[in-house]
Amino acid sequence: EGGTLHFEGKTSFGMSVFNLGNAIMGSGILGLAYAMANTGVILFLLLLTAVAVLSSYSIHLLLKSSGIVGIRAYEQLGYRAFGTPGKMAAGIAITLQNIGAMSSYLYIVKNEFPLVIQAFLKVDNPTSEWYLNGNYLVIILSVTVILPLALMKQLGYLGYTSGFSLSCMVFFLIATAYTIPILAFAFVCHPEVLPIYTELRNATKKKMQHVSNISIAVMYIMYFLAALFGYLTFYGKVEAELLHTYSRIDPYDTLILCVRVAVLTAVTLTVPIVLFPVRRAIQQMMFPNKTFYWPRHIAIAMCLLTFINMLVIFAPNILGIFGVIGATSAPCLIFIFPAVFYIRIVPKEEEPLCSVPKILAACFAGIGFLFMIMSLSFIIVDWTSGSKTTSSGH
Repeated sequence: EGGTLHFEGKTSFGMSVFNLGNAIMGSGILGLAYAMANTGVILFLLLLTAVAVLSSYSIHLLLKSSGIVGIRAYEQLGYRAFGTPGKMAAGIAITLQNIGAMSSYLYIVKNEFPLVIQAFLKVDNPTSEWYLNGNYLVIILSVTVILPLALMKQLGYLGYTSGFSLSCMVFFLIATAYTIPILAFAFVCHPEVLPIYTELRNATKKKMQHVSNISIAVMYIMYFLAALFGYLTFYGKVEAELLHTYSRIDPYDTLILCVRVAVLTAVTLTVPIVLFPVRRAIQQMMFPNKTFYWPRHIAIAMCLLTFINMLVIFAPNILGIFGVIGATSAPCLIFIFPAVFYIRIVPKEEEPLCSVPKILAACFAGIGFLFMIMSLSFIIVDWTSGSKTTSSGH
């Protein structure tokens, strides 16, 4: 236990930025214009900045804790901080959060893909052809694109597809009040930080923090521009899902079609990246001491994908439930766990409980609880008032 483990990383700095950027940037970008239409430009910028800074700080806490114990797995940090309950809590939160993420991505594919194909084929009245059926398309994409990528041994190899793609955990809940929760989860990439750190070449804490900061900065600019353009194009008529706003105005516009194809590609290529931490969490929880084993690696991926496909095809209304899951697991992963693990793991000799870093971390966990309570109360108010929220993306 004395020596820190040495990891042999093979992934370059740029690829790591891509992978993390990919983990950050999600279908959430489609809802930011809506958020901006509800808050105005200046307030939106302030909120976005605040959230970006908080995310960066939270990654700092994670890296610091993982540096002290020489462990680079979220669940193992939980184990070092609180024993098995800590490991289970982290594992379950990651699993729920990312299964929610993956199903909402595939849900977008199921809804958007048939429309895009219709537009390409200039079909006005949708026929019952198989290639216009969202359910078939989701299964085909899962088997041909997502599964092969999900079977890779390391995250690093996905750098190429990530450079291309976008993913994060913004749960879209419609109404002004949701703007802050939408933004709070706009930079969730925490389950992916440590696996990417493990595979970074010549990894140091500082280098990984650079990767994180660059990823967050790039996404910050993209988020802002996407929201601004969407907002300036439609002002008050922005729908929660920007693509639908566009398609309502001109379904056959080539540029918009390309944008929709790009978003679909991004969303599809993101699923494997989000699947990695889930598979790792499941392995940590169920087979903690086993070494890497191909059949198990493949089986877990296939089971997960099958499960998510079933959800998307047979139970599309579950997205509301994932809103609740997102509202509980996302603040845990972003705010609460990193802070609490940090307070437990950094030795008291180094930083006593009353030291500034630990007090900051405690406040940070407090913010997480606030976010959780806010998001949940918004959702409950929404349900009780009977307006059916369409939560899309995350």
